[in-house]
Amino acid sequence: MRHASSSLHLPIAIASLTFVLSSLSATGTLAAENAASQDSDRVFRFNVSPNGYPPYLINEEGEQSGIMWDVVTVIADRLDYEVVPEKIPRKRVDQMLAEGYIDATTRAKEWTDNPDEFAFTDPVVNIEEVLFVPEGSDLQFETPEDLFSRTLVTHLGYHYPALETHFESGNITRFDVSRDKDMFNYVLHGNDMNAAVADRLVGRWILLNEGMQNQFRTTSTTLSEYGFRLMLRKDWASFAESFNRELEAMRESGELDKILAKYR
Repeated sequence: MRHASSSLHLPIAIASLTFVLSSLSATGTLAAENAASQDSDRVFRFNVSPNGYPPYLINEEGEQSGIMWDVVTVIADRLDYEVVPEKIPRKRVDQMLAEGYIDATTRAKEWTDNPDEFAFTDPVVNIEEVLFVPEGSDLQFETPEDLFSRTLVTHLGYHYPALETHFESGNITRFDVSRDKDMFNYVLHGNDMNAAVADRLVGRWILLNEGMQNQFRTTSTTLSEYGFRLMLRKDWASFAESFNRELEAMRESGELDKILAKYR
């Protein structure tokens, strides 16, 4: 009976093994197809988001520009890729990247829930969150305690690790605004608004374009600092390595500084 039972299970075991091997083969084939597609199409589908993220990504009348766009297009050209801009809403980016609809997006590792599932380039530039304080205000900021009993204008949905516990306790009040450009008007014209929290370059860009650059100062102390990079699928890891080499060359030659200077 023992031999009969073994013989009955043998076909099932063989079928299971065949399924596993075919699955592994399919996975390997998919990876090979993705790699082959990269080499043959030489197209790099890059998410610029519907509204951009000035000055890093700027969408104006169908034209693309900005720090990240300029760097990506320069490097992609040197690697013999054509960059195709895609405008993907933030909530769909990770899924569409994983499914192959786009090849890369801009991101800090710290803003990603599952960074190990993706490939990242080296940082192109650092995101620095600072306080924008009205000229004439006596507010000084070195530690969170300096902000107790103050109200900060913040971006709706954004997380501020250095301040979260103080927001939750009520020691510091946050006032959420959905658009970056509106934050500064709320500080100037709202009731009891003391400062805006924004990335240094983003804030300066908005103030310059709104003619308000002389109405605010920035604090020297930063709330946070993150490397702003490209986030890609794992099968684009070799592209990320090539991108890093070209980025370092741009940094050493001063070419990267010239691009940054255009948007400061």
